[in-house]
Amino acid sequence: MSKTDPGHYFEDFRLGQVLVHATPRTVTAGDVALYTAFYGPRFSLFSSDEVARASGLPAAPVDPLIAFHIVFGKTVPDISLNAVANLGYAEGLFLAPVYPGDTLMAESEVIGLKENSNRKTGVVYVRTTGTNQRGEAVLRYVRWVMVRKRSAEAEVAEQATPKLAEAVAASDLIIPATLDFSKYDYALGGAPHAYEDYEIGEKIDHVDGMAIEEAEHAMATRLWQNTAKVHFNQFERAKDPSGRRLVYGGVVISTAKALSFNGLQNAGLILAINGGRHVSPYFAGATVFAWSEVLDKADLGGGVGALRLRLVATKDRPCDDFPGKDEAGTYNEQVILDFDYWAAVPKRG
Repeated sequence: MSKTDPGHYFEDFRLGQVLVHATPRTVTAGDVALYTAFYGPRFSLFSSDEVARASGLPAAPVDPLIAFHIVFGKTVPDISLNAVANLGYAEGLFLAPVYPGDTLMAESEVIGLKENSNRKTGVVYVRTTGTNQRGEAVLRYVRWVMVRKRSAEAEVAEQATPKLAEAVAASDLIIPATLDFSKYDYALGGAPHAYEDYEIGEKIDHVDGMAIEEAEHAMATRLWQNTAKVHFNQFERAKDPSGRRLVYGGVVISTAKALSFNGLQNAGLILAINGGRHVSPYFAGATVFAWSEVLDKADLGGGVGALRLRLVATKDRPCDDFPGKDEAGTYNEQVILDFDYWAAVPKRG
């Protein structure tokens, strides 16, 4: 009996299957330092214990995307080790803040399977829940990923495509129980812009650009223990028309989110992921730019508002004219990410 694990292929999955993922991972201050080194985020709530305490929290929580990446990484060996590409996200909800010292675990349920017409691949939909050492759920999300089949002739017994919500309802958003922005210091946050200053339909060019190098994306992906072959195995990737390793999509998300600081300085705390799509592959070396659109607003009470934001990232293309889709619904060829999320933001009133 082989002691090595080749990972799951599409025909190995079953609707309703529950996968408990190895291994638990304790979050450390080192994770925060490396996250800052890779992406350069500057949001004050995650950068300063003092700012966090002034906002009613016991200390600075880790950026929600750190928790997302750690939980995501747990799922890769069981779900996407043999992936062609991760395709999208939906129904993501951050349920509790995560602090250094917390240990995160993950479990996924297969909620959809759809074989592709070429019979060489199929799309697997999973709902993943991340929990802490107390058994409390800290985040939950759906993602779907294209996975290779071991054999094109293999039959897939039962298939279904889940119906997913277009967005997380504002009434379902969860803010940390003690969060209080009444004493929020906008000068320390980096800009005076509060909930009241953003308008639905407003678009913001985040101006700055950031290139991601080969070594950086490999280290960033290994940091989260993400072992997907498409990110590391150059021997296999040489057989692909691109001949290159794909950059993990989470690297693009975190880079674009860090760039969004310029214009959304006080909107660092992600509450939910409504949807997301990796529009086209990204390879190291290209410069990432980003822009955002305010899709909706919600008053959550207690001095906290929420902005529903669409974050669009491009490669080697500044975003001063807000590239996205044309009238036919076709993306600009340099768009690499379209990410829809809710973020908490202080209310001035």
